[in-house]
Amino acid sequence: MFELILLVITGIATGFLNVMAGGGSMLSVPIMIFLGVPGTVANGTNRIAILPQNISAVWAFYRKGFSNFKLSLSLGACTIPGTLIGASLASRIPSDQFNSILALIMVLVLVVMALPQAKTIEQNQSPSKNRLIAGHALMVLIGFWGGFIHIGVGFLLMPALNRVMQLDLVSTNAHKVFIVLCYTVVALMVFASQLELVWKYGIALGIGTSIGAAIAANMQIKKGIGPIKITLNIVIVAFIIKLLFF
Repeated sequence: MFELILLVITGIATGFLNVMAGGGSMLSVPIMIFLGVPGTVANGTNRIAILPQNISAVWAFYRKGFSNFKLSLSLGACTIPGTLIGASLASRIPSDQFNSILALIMVLVLVVMALPQAKTIEQNQSPSKNRLIAGHALMVLIGFWGGFIHIGVGFLLMPALNRVMQLDLVSTNAHKVFIVLCYTVVALMVFASQLELVWKYGIALGIGTSIGAAIAANMQIKKGIGPIKITLNIVIVAFIIKLLFF
């Protein structure tokens, strides 16, 4: 019971961070490894939690009037080929190797999180044809990353949508959660067919992520998450040490 409560609490933080910017899965995947789940299985099980998180966020954005499902769906569809390849590859990696890869990725994401963030572009005009093409092309690569590991995918999606396609920040987040929802369905199917996922852990996390995602989508701002990011960084460093040396 304690494990499930811990996972629900972790899920709330994960869902909130994932919708606001990204990096939440750097909590959910390692916490399952700490609970004894093999790394590869934890990576797949995490997709169970990501699904309700993004359903909740998509619904919250839709209720607030921030949705363009036609564009979201076309962008999401472009992630599918990459997702199939990435998830298939990830499901075949031995867990000990996966833990080392996960630690390296977490270090890289920590570096990205520490970099100064570029100024966001706030505008309501539609992207130009060239920017639409570039954005859709990037989705194929992002789909591979999302299928393979998912961790840090928000730090890829945000620049692609906000900087390349020049969507305003709220629209960027609305599209982001829909895109992640699209490729997560595919990734979960691949992992479920290849691995024995821990469904009770995934569902417990999913309860939390759906709550956290709804809170983040309704807030629509980034204020107040500074202390959370500091705590996240401390926890991530501890996870990296555990993955590499214990």
